[in-house]
Amino acid sequence: MEHKRIAMIGIIVEESESIERVNAILHEAGEFIIGRMGIPRIEENLNVISLVVNAPEERINALSGKLGMCPGITSKVIYGKKR
Repeated sequence: MEHKRIAMIGIIVEESESIERVNAILHEAGEFIIGRMGIPRIEENLNVISLVVNAPEERINALSGKLGMCPGITSKVIYGKKR
């Protein structure tokens, strides 16, 4: 059994054309997402999304990498301490 970790993924969406792709990626990873909060910044034409995930480290890195490859998307991971 793979060891799961708790992490937060911060996502900044600066190109609205990528929102549909971001949502599709998050839907694929739905089993690992335990919390999601989105904050629209209309006056700045961007969106901020924070995810809390519980998954193997490799899956978390792959998810963040997939998101970061979308045009106009920045994605970073913060891991909780290993237990």
